[in-house]
Amino acid sequence: MELLRGGDLFSYLHDHKFIISEARARAIFHQVATAIYFMHSFGIAHRDLKPENVLMIDKTDDSEIKLVDFGLTKTFGPGETCMEPYGTLCYVAPEILMQKPYDKSVDNWSLGVILYMLLGRHLPFDSQDDKEIG
Repeated sequence: MELLRGGDLFSYLHDHKFIISEARARAIFHQVATAIYFMHSFGIAHRDLKPENVLMIDKTDDSEIKLVDFGLTKTFGPGETCMEPYGTLCYVAPEILMQKPYDKSVDNWSLGVILYMLLGRHLPFDSQDDKEIG
């Protein structure tokens, strides 16, 4: 197993006061999106994408990332859906919250939330009250 010394993406953003350049946000997002594209090409959905599950290789400003925590992954066959309510509330797709059938595309919503946070410096959907979010 590889030793990753850079901490998670959330800590990285916190250390930078959630202010990173657009070029850095693009580089990070491209790496995460490429990893998800690779997984989706095999029918695998992560289902718990969030900054805490993106680790930095080292503490440098141009560190590459690694995707981790595959405990909620699911392999989808062609046309297959499921209704299991997995994910982290602020990053989970609406289909999951509304308990509707979903497929691996739910990861795309989570990617969008991560991109919003990288560029906007806060979550698009956040509240102290979980019912208000859902």
